Amino acid sequence: MRTTVLAVVMVTCLMMVVDADVKPQRDFNLQRFAGKWYRVGLAYDAPSFVSYRDRMKASMGIVAALPNGNVNLTMWDSMPWGCQSKTYHYERTTVPGQFTYFSARHNMVKDITVVDTNYSEYAVVLKHKVYNREYTQVALYGRSLRLRIDIIQKFKGFASSRGLSRDSILTPPPAENCPPSASGR
Repeated sequence: MRTTVLAVVMVTCLMMVVDADVKPQRDFNLQRFAGKWYRVGLAYDAPSFVSYRDRMKASMGIVAALPNGNVNLTMWDSMPWGCQSKTYHYERTTVPGQFTYFSARHNMVKDITVVDTNYSEYAVVLKHKVYNREYTQVALYGRSLRLRIDIIQKFKGFASSRGLSRDSILTPPPAENCPPSASGR
């Protein structure tokens, strides 16, 4: 029993150290980051994620920078019952490019880090939290639905370096009419 507890503590500490090596985009600029993005790549460590991968579609989102440095992210996702929008509120931290938000789904605060972006073409974003288990999600955002292969490979390489399996890394096809054309977005 004592050995098991010690092993769990050591693994938890190692996970914290491993996550500590992820730094946000150098000289992150929230104003340049704001605007329309498409989530064209996604990697997630949830065991159930792999079984849904064939139903996933690329999503569109709008990042709105708030005057206090926080962010509102509105995402539109294609669901079996139609196009659904959801707004996430990201709280700024003392480190530019790092945010936190409350995940109602997991009932906890998660960390968001904009790992890499050139602002005009792509962004790689890490969502992470160690709680009763480690929660890791890596997203690839593009200003358009199509990105260069070297950017997609960079995303896949980063996701793999975070311990995500090849089966949990995908670049889904675009959603049709989501958000609806009438939304004016």
